[in-house]
Amino acid sequence: MESNATTCKSRDIQSSPWRVFILYWLPAIAIVVARVPAISSGWRTVVWTVALATMGVACIVHPLRCGRVHCYLTGPFFLLMAFIALSYGLDMLHLGGNGWTCSA
Repeated sequence: MESNATTCKSRDIQSSPWRVFILYWLPAIAIVVARVPAISSGWRTVVWTVALATMGVACIVHPLRCGRVHCYLTGPFFLLMAFIALSYGLDMLHLGGNGWTCSA
């Protein structure tokens, strides 16, 4: 019979470097790359929304699988940021001319 700690470790997303890379690092890298001026606002909207939603869903699923406490906070945060990116990209939310860079 497997112990609870062993079961949790086997279900922990962070126990696999590849899962961590695909679910967290790759989306973060995509967000940074999409900040270059050559990327249109439309593509930036798609990249940021998908990347943030991917990280948010992973963070929502993670505590359900293993109980990581910080994911209860970061999951909804990433999903909220995905909604903000989508809203800004669709001109539903006005953050000024530099909304993608968060500068005044």
